[in-house]
Amino acid sequence: MKRLILLITILSISSITAVSREYEVYGPQGGLAMKVTLPKNFDTETQKCPMVILMHGIFSSMNITPMPAIANALAKKGIASIRFNFGGHWSSEGEMVRMTIENEIQDALAMWEYARSLPYVTKLGLLGHSQGGVVASMTAGRLSSMSPAGCTAGLVLIAPASVLKNACLNGKLLGAEFDPVNLPEYTKCFGIMKVGKEYLQSTQKLDIYGTAEAYKGPVRIIHGEKDSLVPMWCSEDYSKIYGNNAELIVVEGENHRISRKTRKVAEMVALFFANLLG
Repeated sequence: MKRLILLITILSISSITAVSREYEVYGPQGGLAMKVTLPKNFDTETQKCPMVILMHGIFSSMNITPMPAIANALAKKGIASIRFNFGGHWSSEGEMVRMTIENEIQDALAMWEYARSLPYVTKLGLLGHSQGGVVASMTAGRLSSMSPAGCTAGLVLIAPASVLKNACLNGKLLGAEFDPVNLPEYTKCFGIMKVGKEYLQSTQKLDIYGTAEAYKGPVRIIHGEKDSLVPMWCSEDYSKIYGNNAELIVVEGENHRISRKTRKVAEMVALFFANLLG
């Protein structure tokens, strides 16, 4: 019931905060709604600064906690950010039932190319929450494999949901149950949100850690102690693959949504990137 209430709340907030359907970046499902947050009094014509690309979790939005708070905290440190809705989510084009993690990686890579083209941007970092954490980690790995010299300057993962692969293999995903061998055309997570067969099938085969570990730069992993959706072992496994480059911070009393100590987590993120990106 609590999860159902959460989804209804997300639907309500997203309908209020939907942005204009004018797109500058396109992914596999079409145009991606986005929002750029700049430091106060920043002049894009005469000044330069680093930027962080922020990626939300499954069924969520760029306008849902913790993304706005993180964008504001970064701006106070002189760092721009660009947050966006993945394809099929809310004000971006596409359908939720056609969502896959690979499609979201392609969305992230498209957003990376756009951010890199902005004349005022110096260095780029990536951040992802929940499924967005999986996407951010694999995107960083892809970028490192393609062009080590131009790879991500820093990476933050908040409750990275690598458990999604196990969930799809075991036939139990966010309240939905299905035969993991004979997959249905779609299943309804939380009884509401349709996830398609392609998502279930492709997530079963994901090489999450193998792709992610190609990234050799600094990583900060943040996980709420009271997270009931993504188990702590996900962050611990990420910490192992990144080795000495990673720092794992467990936030006492925090939940998966980062709704209890939002400002504290946002400040942790901002300080990490400020120390890295300058």
